[in-house]
Amino acid sequence: MKLDLNIDPLALGKVAVLLGGSSAEREVSLTMSGPGVLAALREEGVDAHAFDPAERSLQELKTEGFARCFIALHGRGGEDGTVQGALECLGIPYTGSGVMASAIAMDKITTKRVWLSDQLPTPRWVSLRSDALTRERVITVPDELGLPVFVKPPHEGSSIGASKVTGYSQMQAAVELAARHDREVLCEEFIEGEELTCPVLGEGEAAFALPVVRIRAPEGDYDYQNKYFTDVVKYDCPSGLDPALEQEIQALVLRAYRLLGCRGWGRADLMLRKHDNKPFLLEMNTSPGMTSHSLVPMSAAAAGISYSKLCLWLLSQARLDRTV
Repeated sequence: MKLDLNIDPLALGKVAVLLGGSSAEREVSLTMSGPGVLAALREEGVDAHAFDPAERSLQELKTEGFARCFIALHGRGGEDGTVQGALECLGIPYTGSGVMASAIAMDKITTKRVWLSDQLPTPRWVSLRSDALTRERVITVPDELGLPVFVKPPHEGSSIGASKVTGYSQMQAAVELAARHDREVLCEEFIEGEELTCPVLGEGEAAFALPVVRIRAPEGDYDYQNKYFTDVVKYDCPSGLDPALEQEIQALVLRAYRLLGCRGWGRADLMLRKHDNKPFLLEMNTSPGMTSHSLVPMSAAAAGISYSKLCLWLLSQARLDRTV
């Protein structure tokens, strides 16, 4: 499917690119995603300005006459429905998913429950409250899920606070690390196989999946440092998967995206199980990275959509929940 890129940038009005914020992913948003989007929009002729909600009141968006916002924030406070709710109150259209879909997708455990309600495949998991992390309880998790286990905070992104546990002796430290970032800890069955990601553009039945990206990290270590600050991770797009399998994955991702009520854009992360090529959904990102390393621009480029045109189109889709 092709995007309608016949967009008048001047008709979009004065635009705020929301960047920075106060989450654990502030640095990536402030120094990479946000400036990249800002430069791309200006290149396309948009009257775009940087706006850091951690340093300025969102009320200034109204008083300074901003017509719409491109949300280039990541993590809590920017991707979880809170900024979206504030913009709804201010009446300023914004990019990406609305309040409810943003809040659900930011919570990996709730996301899993929604997907399972429609029988979508996701790894088995155990959730632990951070105020009840007794050694006796923690040590039973590998008995329930097997080893390895992936331990992470369910409300963080970019692999912050996440660990792969290969032995019982590592469980307590991994759980305590995740608990530093969240009130709950997600312990997830580790799916042995290839890591994939697949972006989606649009809304409802008009939404469509972009090409799948295959991620090849050293020893499977796709952590925060390797995601943003090294070149050791390799990406295949086109993925090299069998075309029928790629189409199956894209169809699954579209179902997952629509079930959560996402709009505008998103990116699902998956594991492809080695022994039977079965895909498993890990999470849905509703404000994906837009850095030089980022996967949505890479996939869009494989579909013939440039970075600047992608940013312009996403901005053109900005809207409010309450206008529906």
